[in-house]
Amino acid sequence: MNLAIFFDPLREELTAASAASTTLANYATRFQETFPDWRAADLALIGLDEWRGSAAGAPATHGADEVRRRFYQLQKGSGSVRLVDLGNLRPGLTLEDTYLRLREIIGTLLEHNTVPILLGGSHDLDYGQFLAYENLDRPVSFATVDSHVDMAEHDTAAPEAAHLRRILMHEPSFLFNFAQLAHQQYLVAADVLAALEKLHFETLRLGQVRDDIRQAEPLLRQADFVSFDVAALRWNDAPAYSPANPFGLTNEEAAKLAWYAGHNDQLSSFGLYGYRPDYDVQGLAASTLATMLWYFVEGYYHRRGETDFQSRRFIRYAVGLPGSPAKLVFYKAKRTEKWWLEVESMANSDIKRIVPCSYEDYFRAAQGDLPNRWILTQALLG
Repeated sequence: MNLAIFFDPLREELTAASAASTTLANYATRFQETFPDWRAADLALIGLDEWRGSAAGAPATHGADEVRRRFYQLQKGSGSVRLVDLGNLRPGLTLEDTYLRLREIIGTLLEHNTVPILLGGSHDLDYGQFLAYENLDRPVSFATVDSHVDMAEHDTAAPEAAHLRRILMHEPSFLFNFAQLAHQQYLVAADVLAALEKLHFETLRLGQVRDDIRQAEPLLRQADFVSFDVAALRWNDAPAYSPANPFGLTNEEAAKLAWYAGHNDQLSSFGLYGYRPDYDVQGLAASTLATMLWYFVEGYYHRRGETDFQSRRFIRYAVGLPGSPAKLVFYKAKRTEKWWLEVESMANSDIKRIVPCSYEDYFRAAQGDLPNRWILTQALLG
């Protein structure tokens, strides 16, 4: 497939080599005159400037380009980097056309094991990101990081306020699990959170992330794709959205979550949405997002390929329980000390799934209590 027909090249100022040979500018292949060979790349950056899904309309300048300007001046991390920048996506004739265009492009990249990094545009563009997974012939999981839970019902709501509802209600359903992270409970109606609980999906509000950010790691590790709204960050760290919010993730916490996402062996696309450069007078938010991208890339190149649970890279723990089930099986990676939990369907023993968990889940089981993650996964398995 000729992906070049969907993209505009970058301006010359965004493709120049850096005077410092150690910066990312000298390691990324960017689209100016020749379209990059994305098939040979590990990661592909895609700039988005589609705002028809936002009630606030489009900003005056291209947000992805503002972030790029700072991202490429950052130092290259450890190891090799095979990163291409495909340029800026040309929006479709309609917003729905843009969703379908993203579906086709991301789906093609997934087929060649190239991880798309989507940058810019309104948060509803993750619907196109989601659609790319429809033809994988397996259930997928995803996580979103946002101050709100975008599940508006009424027909007059902007797509960016209702995209999550559209994803969860998509037919045919190919979604296994969903996790909502860093929402602010005073911004979310109680019935919305109750609906997620009824669907057996996991939520982790901002206060829980702040208390122990490690709780977010298993949720991000289970995701096939992640979408991150810049509005999840507090305004002082990322003045790039409206209305301003004095509460939210710090830039350090956001970078940590980006690292978790990049380090996830299973994750195959990452979206960073909602950045409005018009509000970002000093470029602080652009620098924050550029650093988040750096941590995502660095996390990717620290992946360990921890997927073969029968290999010697894992320690298997069997924990007896007083009720049903009589036993739980955990796996611990020797190198990273990450934990997984094996869940066998109570209705059909042929159905089994190994899901990320935490040491706390193992500890709870060792005390004779069923971990909540087992209960939720059991419900999803049916």
